[in-house]
Amino acid sequence: MKLHGLLFEIGAEEIPAAFVPRALSSLEAILRKRLDAARLGCAGIRAVGTPRRLVLIAEGIPDVQEDCVVEVKGPQKKAAFDEAGKPTKTLEGFAKAQGVPVEEIKTVKTEKGEYVLATKRIKGVKTITLLPEMLKAVITENVFPKSMRWASFDVSFARPVHWIVALFGDESVDVEFGHVKSAGHTFGHRFLSAGPLKVSSIQDYLDALKKNFVVLDPEDRRRIIKEGLTAVAKEAGGELLPDDGLLEEVCFLVEYPVVLKGSFDREFLTLPRDVVINAMREHQRYFSVVDKSGGLLPFFITVANTKATDMDIIRKGNERVLRARLNDAKFYFEKDIKTTLAQKALLLKGVVFQAKLGTSYEKVERFTELAVITGSKAGFSRPFDDGERPADFLTQSLNPAAYDSSKIDAGLYSKYILGRAAMLAKADLVSGMVGEFPKLQGIMGSVYARKDNETPEVATAIFEHYLPAISGGVLPVSVPGAIISIADKLDTIAGCFSVGLIPTGAQDPYALRRQALGIIAIMLDKNFTFRLDGIVDAAIGLLKNKLKRNAEDVRNDILEFFKERLRNQLLNQGLAFDSIDAVLATEWFDIPDAVKRVRAIEAFKTHPACPNLVVAFKRVSNILKHMEFKDERPDAGLLTDPHEKALFEAVSKIEPVIQKLLLDADYKGVFETLASIKDRIDTFFDKCLVMAQDENTKRNRLVLLDSIRRLYFKTADISRLTVTV
Repeated sequence: MKLHGLLFEIGAEEIPAAFVPRALSSLEAILRKRLDAARLGCAGIRAVGTPRRLVLIAEGIPDVQEDCVVEVKGPQKKAAFDEAGKPTKTLEGFAKAQGVPVEEIKTVKTEKGEYVLATKRIKGVKTITLLPEMLKAVITENVFPKSMRWASFDVSFARPVHWIVALFGDESVDVEFGHVKSAGHTFGHRFLSAGPLKVSSIQDYLDALKKNFVVLDPEDRRRIIKEGLTAVAKEAGGELLPDDGLLEEVCFLVEYPVVLKGSFDREFLTLPRDVVINAMREHQRYFSVVDKSGGLLPFFITVANTKATDMDIIRKGNERVLRARLNDAKFYFEKDIKTTLAQKALLLKGVVFQAKLGTSYEKVERFTELAVITGSKAGFSRPFDDGERPADFLTQSLNPAAYDSSKIDAGLYSKYILGRAAMLAKADLVSGMVGEFPKLQGIMGSVYARKDNETPEVATAIFEHYLPAISGGVLPVSVPGAIISIADKLDTIAGCFSVGLIPTGAQDPYALRRQALGIIAIMLDKNFTFRLDGIVDAAIGLLKNKLKRNAEDVRNDILEFFKERLRNQLLNQGLAFDSIDAVLATEWFDIPDAVKRVRAIEAFKTHPACPNLVVAFKRVSNILKHMEFKDERPDAGLLTDPHEKALFEAVSKIEPVIQKLLLDADYKGVFETLASIKDRIDTFFDKCLVMAQDENTKRNRLVLLDSIRRLYFKTADISRLTVTV
């Protein structure tokens, strides 16, 4: 058996940069899975590529499959042999189908009876004969967020495929994809290389690309770009403004990176810093240069995909394009600052947020009120006064210099901050700047708020209410920003659920999952202990005129939606499913507290008493299944057996102890206290008949057990834990 390398290249029109990393990772996994399924091991697979080519290089693949033995279960013995023990037609047919002589068929005993078993010895075939179908399966897998079809070919890919290279050792592998057939040649850089490049081995292929201006490995391109950016920024007298996201994108925009510097007029530095950076980054993919204090310098760095004879022409072209973008930004900025944010906010009345949920102005009014409600529940601000409306915050103004804590209490001031920031939060959506540069939403609102002399807290909250912008992203730092972010996101979730726009499968057009995760992250980060169900009720109440579904159903669906997000988040943190399940089966709406309880259970699992305690509580839960006694208390006068009296006394003794421990959030203490009555519970079950013939005795004993269940249900349903005794 000999080992060979496999080269598989898919050449195409430029694939979007965001598609390439994921596609390479997926293709590698698919090929590995296919090789394993075909009993073909390999020493390793490299997935590399550029916008024009996706390449898999696998080393150490044997030239022949391993032989294998396969056992196939056939019909039952009684169908395979007649009464005389001779093979039936059924057995003969089975043996023929499996290619095994009848005399080699064995019988085996299973839980369902005796069956016949055929043992097949399958000889490995040559790898080169398996690869065509395997590689075709790899290329036809859907590994892109979006694919396209072209011409009349019945295939799809991110972009039209133009060539395929498939080599196993020095042999070509025949692969077809639509109209394209694999061939023994590849292509170099689109502009710096002419004609096809003949290849007959992996090394031959790598050498040909290197000579023809293709840096195949993304890591090599990333290193070249990063070193070039740092050097050019230093040459400009500054430092590179770090931008890992842009670096990753540019790495997959080019095959042959060439870093060069350009400049722009200093007059544009009078624009807000984020405007200039965004105009360069989002529209032109330019990197910014800053001085040691972080101030923007009038230079940019771009990464070209070609090395021209005169790079000055490319530089001037980029400068000309950027000048036009910055002139646009300057025009919109100067136009925008002619009106205040409060004036812009009123224009939201003409902007539809969602057809069934009304205008953006209506949404702003809803989440402003929800923010004040949430702020009051958090103990941060005062609630709305009678007759007070969200719109009132647009006509109020408060000069921070005039704020005097002796005249205006902190709760009232905080309510003003929340209300004012929330009512202005979406105003920049109607600005020319955000219309031209959508990713500046929130940023421009904050800039315009400062120009309007709004309080610093308002300006900060306007920017922060969009955070986190991505799952796991940066969270709001200020409390007003955090509260308004929760209110805005929850209004969107409640609104969509209220009109039936509920995420299904991969479909989540309003990013409700991300917004729910954002709310959970903020509540944990800020240790907000107000109950989630309370603000969900408030959010639904504010949508009363928009509801298209039963309010109770909407409430239950939203809370279940949040519960699943919380469950998944905790699982991703490595916490055990049973610990999470035990807490989420009880009251979990105080999210920071629920997470503390999960972690406390995880720690308690190492306690010596834990396994036996779980068994004891399982007995309690099982006997009370489908029974509810609300707040009913056991009648001491009906207790006759000394063992039930002892259990009653033990429960009565630890109840106030547990109440205090719960107030202190000392869950370790709660579990240890519960463990102290474990033996009394066991003895009760061993000595007392719970389902006594006397109905009063039976009910009283069930109520006694329910009083125990209520004790541990205040922390977690411990009976759901899976532990080994």
